[in-house]
Amino acid sequence: MTASLDQRIREGRTPKPRVDPWMAHGTLVEDERRPDGSTERVLTIFLSGSECPFTCSFCDLWRWTIDGPTPVGALPKQIADSTGSIGKPFPDRIKLYNASNFFDRRAVPVADVPRIAALCVPFRRVTVESHANTVGPMTLEFADQLSSRLEVAMGLETTHSRSLEQLNKRLELPRFDRAADFLARHDLDLRVFVLLGAPHIPAPEALEWTARSVEYAAQRGAAVVSIIPVRGGNGELERLAALGQFTPPTLRQLETALEACVTVAPAVVTADLWDVDRLAGCGACRSARVTRMRQWNLGGAMPPPIACTTCSGDDPSHRDGPPSAAAARA
Repeated sequence: MTASLDQRIREGRTPKPRVDPWMAHGTLVEDERRPDGSTERVLTIFLSGSECPFTCSFCDLWRWTIDGPTPVGALPKQIADSTGSIGKPFPDRIKLYNASNFFDRRAVPVADVPRIAALCVPFRRVTVESHANTVGPMTLEFADQLSSRLEVAMGLETTHSRSLEQLNKRLELPRFDRAADFLARHDLDLRVFVLLGAPHIPAPEALEWTARSVEYAAQRGAAVVSIIPVRGGNGELERLAALGQFTPPTLRQLETALEACVTVAPAVVTADLWDVDRLAGCGACRSARVTRMRQWNLGGAMPPPIACTTCSGDDPSHRDGPPSAAAARA
């Protein structure tokens, strides 16, 4: 079943763009809010390397990966080139996002780990991404080589049992819990990704399950929870949409999901605004809504609601107001 599902998802994809494993495909420097109220400067490097083996139905990160294992030496070169181009002083945190799992040795060769750790010395904190299934001894080995504090970003995606099973992620909630507990016991930080609009969740329930999932992540020690709207374009999501099993989330739904989670503590809950222009929304108030979410992401105080006569009442998700995280738990 899983092998055939992998095949179907892969066959629905468009051709993969050519990716140079010796060149990062992007960098980003921005400010981020932390649970203690502080703001830190963050450098994110989008690394090129081996594709994740899990073949999730909602994923579009495969576009930025190569076929085959990451060549030895490629990641250190990408990191060195990227950090060398931003100037000093260096930001507080470096995020190494490799569109895969940092503790998968096909994606990050073991021979490169000491050099990567050395390149992280100028940064006080380091974030890497990993599937819960690859969190374990290799996580500690990397943490022990760092002079910086390590944070591991994991995708929870959703706590809706049927959806989580159908995402082809090979993840069950007890496995996520064990990985979160492992990080806590070894004094490592946790960042969590939660989906808005996960496939196989009825559209009227999408906001409720996003709020539930954010609360679940916070209860398991997440320092930061990022709400990521599912974006189509990988072929499989379009197939599911045609079957009525996926409804692309809108900009207002993302805003509503964020409003529903403002009381979640102590985690910082943010809306992921990467590619936000792809979300359907009202042209008259789009810019104001994006600005409002950015202000919350950074400042932690939700600005007043946006009043728009053009789209008022058009989005069913707003008719009864946002579901609170507390209501979602009921």
